[in-house]
Amino acid sequence: MSTAVPTTRPQFPTGGDDRLLRRILRIDAWSTGAFGVVMLAGAEPLSGPLGLPTSWSVPFGVAMLGGAAALGLIAGRPRIPWRHGAAVVAGNLLSGVALLVLTATGLVPLTGAGVAFMAAGAVVVGVYAAIEFVGVRRLRGADARAAA
Repeated sequence: MSTAVPTTRPQFPTGGDDRLLRRILRIDAWSTGAFGVVMLAGAEPLSGPLGLPTSWSVPFGVAMLGGAAALGLIAGRPRIPWRHGAAVVAGNLLSGVALLVLTATGLVPLTGAGVAFMAAGAVVVGVYAAIEFVGVRRLRGADARAAA
């Protein structure tokens, strides 16, 4: 009887090179989920320093938890359809723009720290979108080569 422990993780069968996209989707899912928890748990304590009313931070937190679940589901698929990756890129770009619009318009009475917080969030979301875009391009290129 062998007691050897496998040293490699099982790999998902893929039609293309989805390693980068899968990895960044997982990172995006975990960080989005963690941030959603912070927005929910810290809604009241953060409202003063950031100027973000709890009536905004609670829905943000809930939406982020839903987004994290969606990202995790996409990353966990045996084969990631490039269209799902493209939808994530579009969603992240829209989220980044929305954060900048909220920061610039004064719709939410943010403090200086709140403006910096929202702007930093927009940058992070933009970086995720850029890396996910590269992952989608790699996946589409590999799929196109495999189909030829």
